[in-house]
Amino acid sequence: MLEKQSHPEQASPEQASPEQATPERATYNWQNVLAPFDQLKSEIEKIIVGNQDAIELMLIALLCNGHILIEGVPGLAKTTMIKTIAQAMGLSFKRVQFTPDLLPADLIGTLIFNQKTHDFETKKGPIFANMILADEINRAPAKVQSALLESMQEHQVTIGSSTLKLEEPFFVFATQNPLEQQGTYQLPEAQVDRFMFKILIGYPTQNEEKEIINRVFKKTSVNNVLSHSDIFNAQRLVEQIYVDEKITDYIISIVHSTRNPEDFELSSLKQYIQHGASPRATLSLYRAAQAHAFLERRQFVTPDDVKSVAFPILRHRLILSFQAHGEELNSDKIINEILNKLATP
Repeated sequence: MLEKQSHPEQASPEQASPEQATPERATYNWQNVLAPFDQLKSEIEKIIVGNQDAIELMLIALLCNGHILIEGVPGLAKTTMIKTIAQAMGLSFKRVQFTPDLLPADLIGTLIFNQKTHDFETKKGPIFANMILADEINRAPAKVQSALLESMQEHQVTIGSSTLKLEEPFFVFATQNPLEQQGTYQLPEAQVDRFMFKILIGYPTQNEEKEIINRVFKKTSVNNVLSHSDIFNAQRLVEQIYVDEKITDYIISIVHSTRNPEDFELSSLKQYIQHGASPRATLSLYRAAQAHAFLERRQFVTPDDVKSVAFPILRHRLILSFQAHGEELNSDKIINEILNKLATP
């Protein structure tokens, strides 16, 4: 964590105007609210070697009530990482293995006819849990992937004519294999946009892989260090992190530069971007920057907070042109160009 620092162009919440400061701010002790998340990170690191950035992004997603898409080849402990988080948080957890023959009813549930009562009864699916692990989500056809849309956005599902609310908090952590892997399907754009982050998991270093070997034979237990109230209190506190208007304009400029790069002296990128990021990306950048500042023990957002979360928020929301693919340009390279060229407040 960085030391608490000041920013010359921003006021802390205590210096903000009465309209900006909220009465609830005084009801929380920052250190008490942060402590369980420090413990959660320590519990995860008992099992997971490396991947510090991925772990931090997962904590940010929890603070923002967001969903995560994790991409990496098989065997990189993506599933283990998510299961460890669920265990340390003490939340109800369900894992769904996505396969080509999976049906929407296998995920959300269905209506079963009861011969004794001569009526239909609702049989709930595994979606009714606090944390869902959608394992290898891109191995299932689009109709099953689309069954997640309502639950991810509205935190509810519709079975027959009934709409059922899901228990809060509700998170979807999905893993997917790279599209180059055999038997994978590309996720629909509407669903991809509902994931707050897309995290890329790479191979471990030699030293990390040696540590993995040393740990795999140790029976390490994970303690429950986070409660429902801890999550809700932290989420409310994150909403109170002060964001200066200049930072808000900076966030909007980043997103708009993916749609109209020529308006930001980035005309060279226009040929590579077919569709830019949605307004949901703007909201995600704003909230994730607040959560990043919270984890850094600051009560205000800086441009570095925005830059720290820009790549995982934008990389899956940019639809690139054939020319970009032909020149082997990916979303991260385009985002990096945008961040380098835009003026930082």
